[in-house]
Amino acid sequence: MSLLTKISVPFKNVKTNLVHLQTVAKFSCVTNRLGLEHSSTVDNDAFDSYIVLGHDLEADLKKYKLEDKFKDLDLIKKNHKEFEKDLTFILTNNKRIIYSPTGPLNRDYDDVRQIAEASKKAMKKAIKIGSKKPLIINTVRDNFKLADQVALLAALEAAYNPLELREAKKAESLLKIEKLGYWNENQSEGQKTLDLVNAIELGRIVTRDIGGSDPERMSAQNVVSYINDVLESSNVKINVIEGQETFQKDYPCFAAVNRATQAVPRHSGRIVKLEYNESDQSEIDTTLLLVGKGITYDTGGADVKTGGYMHGMHRDKCGAAFVAGFFKTLSILKPKGLKVHGQICLTRNNIGEDAYVTDEIITSRSNKRIRVGNTDAEGRMAICDSLCEIKDLALTEKNPHIFTIATLTGHVVRSYGENYTGIMSNGPARNQEVDVKLQKSGEMIADPYEISRIRREDYEAHKGKSEYEDIMQCYSKPSAMTGRGHQGPAAFLIMASGLDNHGSDSEKPLSYTHVDIAGSSGKFPGIPTAAPLPSFVAEYILPR
Repeated sequence: MSLLTKISVPFKNVKTNLVHLQTVAKFSCVTNRLGLEHSSTVDNDAFDSYIVLGHDLEADLKKYKLEDKFKDLDLIKKNHKEFEKDLTFILTNNKRIIYSPTGPLNRDYDDVRQIAEASKKAMKKAIKIGSKKPLIINTVRDNFKLADQVALLAALEAAYNPLELREAKKAESLLKIEKLGYWNENQSEGQKTLDLVNAIELGRIVTRDIGGSDPERMSAQNVVSYINDVLESSNVKINVIEGQETFQKDYPCFAAVNRATQAVPRHSGRIVKLEYNESDQSEIDTTLLLVGKGITYDTGGADVKTGGYMHGMHRDKCGAAFVAGFFKTLSILKPKGLKVHGQICLTRNNIGEDAYVTDEIITSRSNKRIRVGNTDAEGRMAICDSLCEIKDLALTEKNPHIFTIATLTGHVVRSYGENYTGIMSNGPARNQEVDVKLQKSGEMIADPYEISRIRREDYEAHKGKSEYEDIMQCYSKPSAMTGRGHQGPAAFLIMASGLDNHGSDSEKPLSYTHVDIAGSSGKFPGIPTAAPLPSFVAEYILPR
């Protein structure tokens, strides 16, 4: 099966001047099916290599009655004391076999990511030795509920071909392999696993394509083109807002950030509204409302980033990329009972004579006067008006849960490290344990979270300091150098959007959770992880 369907599609529901849109052939993620194939037996000539995952080879193979199939591996183990620590590659009976150990899985600190790491490492080896059709055999699947899904997703992550390589024709398809096999003796269970993995991975490819591509290839207008391409003929409604006059009227804080792009038309911003609904109104039991930060390049603005800190700032759009990717997954899985609204806020934080500056006071959509403290805190400005609009929409929806998703602060990376998403909720969301549930789902699918708490000090820090302003955007120091530097911005978003009128003490409480992916979105240089897409699928789409 081909991993790529290459088509050219017209725009739909979009009016935009595509200045500087690359005219190369599109290699976007327009397919709805990757080359994933189930196999109920390991004796399958359709595959050219085996990837065996385990932590105690002899016991693991015996459990699944595979001893005879991989007896050569067992022989090597008896003569290699570091066998369960090192990746092993052998060629036997004209078949390539890669054994990738996970290490122990029963210690206090072990988790399903060890299976992901073993699978990813093995897939990289398979690609390096020229395998195009590997078969994954996971002998430790019983250790975690979603172990097979995690193993497959990790292998697919290692096989991803970046969009720009596909378009430059240095890569011919979405993946570095022709197909990926998955061994499971249960045909029905195996196919269900592949269907889920297929949808998640196609969403992650969209997320990586947008989040990882350079700031010109994924300028705001080019992101719009890409989204229309990948969601063409789907059940997702798309509406694009553009024009500085419209932004100044309806999204004034976004307009302030967008102002300096007006001198370079191809940098001008867009707000993309997405809606998914496959159910009658009476059938809807949950509504998600997602706002994604999409800064296509962050120079810092007038408070320019210096000393090399601008490096990698094209990745400041990974929150928006997640929202687009999640809608791709929704369009494939078509879950019932779930309604999803999304707003993707795309602009570039440029330097120029019309750039917004520190000390300006901007009146937000919620009619709050906001004093700018640092133009490099543009992300919260870019999304707070959309959050205000989403808040008003949530009041009309059934069981609404509002989220902002953003690469927002360096502080969250200093607090929790590079591999964890920071999550924090207002009172109504905390009462419903939104953050706790997402953390549990993330643990199952190798998409981990750490929970933070929005405290009174965070609100106090952002209250206006004089009669001129209602709210302080931030202070002059970067978040990483400020106490409570990732919790404070969440309080700002609540205050600037008017969500502070919908807390636990309100007659109309609204559940709101802020998701900071500054660390978990992935290292640069490198490939974006597409966090937190797997955990959102596990929490809101997987059947309980």
